[in-house]
Amino acid sequence: MTGSDFTVLPRHVAVIMDGNGRWAKRRGLSRSEGHIEGAKTFRRIGEYAGDLGIKHITFYAFSTENWARPQPEVEAIMHLFGDYLNEAYDRLEENRAKGIRLRFIGDRNGISGELCALMDTLEGLTADMDKVNLNIAINYGAQQEITRAAQSIAADVKAGLLSPEEITKDTITARLYTGEQPPVDLMIRPSGEQRISNFLLWQSAYAEFWYSDVLWPDFTERDFDEALKAYEKRNRRFGGI
Repeated sequence: MTGSDFTVLPRHVAVIMDGNGRWAKRRGLSRSEGHIEGAKTFRRIGEYAGDLGIKHITFYAFSTENWARPQPEVEAIMHLFGDYLNEAYDRLEENRAKGIRLRFIGDRNGISGELCALMDTLEGLTADMDKVNLNIAINYGAQQEITRAAQSIAADVKAGLLSPEEITKDTITARLYTGEQPPVDLMIRPSGEQRISNFLLWQSAYAEFWYSDVLWPDFTERDFDEALKAYEKRNRRFGGI
C-alpha cells in the first residue's frame, strides 16, 4: 500500500509505543527482551510511515516518569537507544537519501553525555532534510515541555523583550520542542490502554485518537494502515459544525 491508496493522510502522526513488558511476560521473557522486540517494530513502522508520505511522525520512546522503573530495565532501554543512535549514524547516507530528518525531543538532563553527543550529531547531519521529520521523544513529558515553554516566555517578559499582551497561542507553540511542526492529527496507542500518558498534550488538542489491543511488538504495517483508514473516515470539525 502507498500514500496514494489513501484519500487523505495526516500531516503529523504520534505513536505511544506501549505493551513491550506485557508482550514479554506472556512469553515468559524478560521485560528487556520485550523492549528489544518493540525497538524492531519502531524501526519498521517509522520507515513505513515515511514511505507512505507522512511528513511528521513522533514516537514516545521514554517518558519523564519512566525513570521510576526498575534500574535494570531503564539501563536496558538506554542501551537499546544507544544501539539505535549508532545504527542511525551507520545508515546516515541511506536516511539522507530518504530525506529523513532526525529530532530528539525531551529533557536531556539525566541522559548520558555520550548519548547526548550522538543525538546532537545526528540532528546536525540531518538538519537539511525535509521529506520526513522523525521525532523521538526521550525523557519527554508534556507537562515538563509546557512548563519549560512558560519559563522561557516569562524570562522574556522579565527582560522586557515581550509584554504579557503579546503572548498568544502561537507564542507558546513556538517554544515547544516541536515548534515549527504542525499539530498532531492522529494519535495511535496500541496495547489496549486508552490514555494520553503526558504525551504531546498541547500538540494534540484536536488530534484524532485510534486505539488497538495489539501489543506494540506485534504491531504491523497492516495495523498502521487500519489506523490511517479510520482517520480517513473521521469528520474533523475543530469545534465547528
